[in-house]
Amino acid sequence: MAENDSDRSSIKDPEQYEALRDEGMSKEKAARIANTSRKKAAKKGGNHPQYEDWTREQLYEKAQQIGIEGRSDMDKDDLIQALRSH
Repeated sequence: MAENDSDRSSIKDPEQYEALRDEGMSKEKAARIANTSRKKAAKKGGNHPQYEDWTREQLYEKAQQIGIEGRSDMDKDDLIQALRSH
């Protein structure tokens, strides 16, 4: 399905968005990255613990919040992989 210009009207860096989509990234993730300023993205993130330190239940709740399908059948490692690739 082809995207029209109105689908991308709020994308701040359309070239980066298209490159990310060409790499197979979801529309949502590509848009989040393309809409983050490069200066802000270059800064170190917060003190968020590694997913490996989370319980399966915590990972499941996060996956539920962002709408990862099939999460109920996933073990801890599967949830981590799904969260990182979302």
